Amino acid sequence: MSDLVHPSVELQIVPRVRDLGGFQVQRVLPSSRRKMVGPFIFLDQMGPAILQPGEGVDVRPHPHIGLATVTYLSAGEFLHRDSVGSVVTIRPGDVNWMTAGKGIAHSERTPGCARPAGGPISGVQLWVALPKAHEETDPVFAHHDRATLPMVEDAGAQVRVVAGSFLGVQSPVRVLWETLLADVTLAAGAALPISAHHDERAIFLTHGQLEMGGQILNAGPLYVLKPGVAVDVRAVTPATFVLLGGEPMDGPRHIWWNFVSSSEERIEQARADWQAGRFRPIPGETERIDAPERG
Repeated sequence: MSDLVHPSVELQIVPRVRDLGGFQVQRVLPSSRRKMVGPFIFLDQMGPAILQPGEGVDVRPHPHIGLATVTYLSAGEFLHRDSVGSVVTIRPGDVNWMTAGKGIAHSERTPGCARPAGGPISGVQLWVALPKAHEETDPVFAHHDRATLPMVEDAGAQVRVVAGSFLGVQSPVRVLWETLLADVTLAAGAALPISAHHDERAIFLTHGQLEMGGQILNAGPLYVLKPGVAVDVRAVTPATFVLLGGEPMDGPRHIWWNFVSSSEERIEQARADWQAGRFRPIPGETERIDAPERG
């Protein structure tokens, strides 16, 4: 696919379909074309899908190191459990921000009370690489209710600032690196300025069409913007997108399975620790996903 969508677009990344045990996602990052945007090294779009009555999503216990996971739903709900003892239901507009550091395990499942009725499920899951100084920090989980996240509304634009600062407001979510994450909804004809404050920025358009400098952006790809260039986007139709980015990471990162690290050897150690049962267990969980063999 040509990257000449607009002079301000450095490249566009087309998601690939991945199956997570019967539930399909669109995987955007990492890509062979671009591994990271700011600290973001992983991005999945979940759905939109309809769970039939009695069905549910079951992401069984699995481990992480060297990253923070971010779950942000636009429909449906998940029950999160982890090895530091967190048990939290996340609903649309809330944020689960789990800093794995030196090691954590967690699961995400459709709550039992939501399974009989079924219903829609959609959202994004992202991983944020941790700076080298914090890769081995103690794991911690933070839940932020949607009411605590600042919302900017103006002339048909609704922008919830999930992490970092944007449009003059600051999210309460604690981050360890310069980070930008915003959930944007535009009515048809509404516009949004995107400053060049952050060195790396990308638009992940999940619904509708945007116009930028006379060019049309369609839902599906991730549009990585050129550094140092401010842009204005306008909704041709009602549109929703995620704006993500931040500062370039402090060096390259290795990513394998559920692990991120500046060290290949650390990833191999994490794999061995998980297989040997050296991660703290998750209270209330008996299942687990085994690590694949490393090629």
